[in-house]
Amino acid sequence: MGTIQFKALTFNYPDQTQPLFDHVTLQFDASWKLGLIGRNGRGKTTLLKLLQHQLPFTGQLVTDLQFQYFPQAIPDSTQMTRDILMQLGQLDDATFWQVERELRLLQVAPELVWQPFNALSPGEQTKMLLALLFIDDAHFQLIDEPTNHLDQQGRQVVASYLHQKAGFIVISHDRSFLDQVIDHVLAINRADITVHQGNYQTWQVAHNQQTAYEQQQNRQLKGDIKRLTKTAHQKAQWSHAAEKGKNAASVKTESANLDKGFIGHRAAKVMKRATTMANRAEKAINAKQQLFKNVEITAPLSLNQRPLKPRQTVISADQLVLQQGGRSLNQPLSFTLQAGQQVALTGINGAGKSTLLKALLTLPNTDHITSGQLKLNPQLKISYLPQDFDHLSGSLAKFAAAKHVTHEQLLSMLRKLGFERALFNHDLATMSMGQKRKVALARSLCEEADCYLWDEPLNYLDVITREQIQTMVANQQPTLLFIEHDVAFVTAVATHTYALRPD
Repeated sequence: MGTIQFKALTFNYPDQTQPLFDHVTLQFDASWKLGLIGRNGRGKTTLLKLLQHQLPFTGQLVTDLQFQYFPQAIPDSTQMTRDILMQLGQLDDATFWQVERELRLLQVAPELVWQPFNALSPGEQTKMLLALLFIDDAHFQLIDEPTNHLDQQGRQVVASYLHQKAGFIVISHDRSFLDQVIDHVLAINRADITVHQGNYQTWQVAHNQQTAYEQQQNRQLKGDIKRLTKTAHQKAQWSHAAEKGKNAASVKTESANLDKGFIGHRAAKVMKRATTMANRAEKAINAKQQLFKNVEITAPLSLNQRPLKPRQTVISADQLVLQQGGRSLNQPLSFTLQAGQQVALTGINGAGKSTLLKALLTLPNTDHITSGQLKLNPQLKISYLPQDFDHLSGSLAKFAAAKHVTHEQLLSMLRKLGFERALFNHDLATMSMGQKRKVALARSLCEEADCYLWDEPLNYLDVITREQIQTMVANQQPTLLFIEHDVAFVTAVATHTYALRPD
């Protein structure tokens, strides 16, 4: 299938003082299933844009491949899905069977193509657009975060689908998904870009081993630097003292002159050794400075939660059936959320998970309930993190004021989330989806609350940030009702799990 090669790639956005990519040279094979990983803001999506020549750069891109990007831009989402797919794929009635073949592999009901695109669930939209990528072998696929908005079942279907394909780059922060899909990793690290053979877990093991080796080297070098510096200092002191004593001698007999010569020769030898040891110490210091360049530095996160009485019931549902647009969404559901519990809501897309959170926010006069009961302690303060945040715009200062958190609190929390200081004065509208998600999450962490309602909090967030959140929830044990499709996260933090089953 050929290769893709960057030679001396250099790129920075106009408002960046340091290049995002600085004389980067890398090469990979077009038959690889390549996972592109790295923290938010490191340039993963930018790299896909550079491959498509959508941004100006210096250096060379050497390849004869044609690229196709997911998610594709939708010109008019009110159009029938079939018409949109035919337009994007440049298909006609005679060739649309290629899309139908891929949709079957993705387990999509064929009649959905006759629905308006905006009437489909986000997961259904994702599968429709993915089906277009592999209808022919003429393009190399650039797949940008396909797992966002997919439920656990949908992620497994897409993982199995991509596992059968070859020749693509995929950006995803879902560790389990990557392990099933990729055979190489392209990691955008703090200090460099590296390519590894294997899946995400293979890369993680190698990364951890390198970090452990550097920690051992660091301990050894610290000991060497201390010992060499001390010895060099002692020998230098002895040499200076010997020279001083020699010059102070006043009796100039033949024997004294011989002693002075011997002492001077010995002092010079000791001083030479001291200089050698000082040079070795300096080399050890330089070697120590080369360590940990790709070790991610993180700070612990915290919630501004108010204490609740132990075992206090915060939310309860009894035989609850939710509705949207007059259509019942789920089979009757009963559950409780008590103080200090972390309850996960699971289920396929369209089963009513997000609708349940919206019903809680609009009690007691919600129009999202068909039957049953849903109760929320009205005296408690709720922090809600919605799934949709693409609309965010304006400055961080105005955002903080509108959300009733201090600007300083917000900036401090963003720094803990790995947010670059250079972005603090940017308009939210210009930020990446991962950066916007961090702003929305930082607001929820900063505001004072008794109970947290989080709708897919990990969407677009890098693995390190996911692990930070996971550690924080485990340590602080907030009263939390959340929706999340990252299996590793749910398994690690949920004290209880309730599945919404479609009606």
